[in-house]
Amino acid sequence: MALLAEEIVEEWLNRQGYFTIRGIRLGVNEVDLVAVKFSEGQEVRCRHIEVQASMRPVSYISKVPKAARKTGRAPNSAARSEEELVDGVAEWVEGKFFSEKKRALMQTLCNGDWSSELVINNVKSEKEVGLISDRGITIHRLSDIVLELNDSSKFPIKSAAGSDFIDLLQMGANTQQGA
Repeated sequence: MALLAEEIVEEWLNRQGYFTIRGIRLGVNEVDLVAVKFSEGQEVRCRHIEVQASMRPVSYISKVPKAARKTGRAPNSAARSEEELVDGVAEWVEGKFFSEKKRALMQTLCNGDWSSELVINNVKSEKEVGLISDRGITIHRLSDIVLELNDSSKFPIKSAAGSDFIDLLQMGANTQQGA
């Protein structure tokens, strides 16, 4: 599901006029999407987007904090105290968006201010989403992106590499509405 969700997000960005790179490997880590847009008379827009698109989430987005894992707790343990949730989100955001390697890569690709964005589908904890947002991450809902793609008049580019996949999604939605 994650790769399909990334393809949807990439199509959304391409239709807005962004050049994208998907799935950049950095050792054991990965950057889901980077997007850069050049517009005459405007500053370059740079976006770093991670995608978490579970259909039936069984755990949190973030892991249990490292300190708790050292005591034997499983990384994706469902039971978390408030403090563990806050600490786990802080560690996750740092690793996903602000690690030194990722920041250096971003500046190598385009020297500018990079946004940090997360696309989610269904989540176990809206509280966790709020904590992620509180750390400066812009949250997008995959369902909103799919709905936005239904209206091609909103975009300067009507279709890009992922348009066939988007057409299939829209066809399925139209078939369900007609049933």
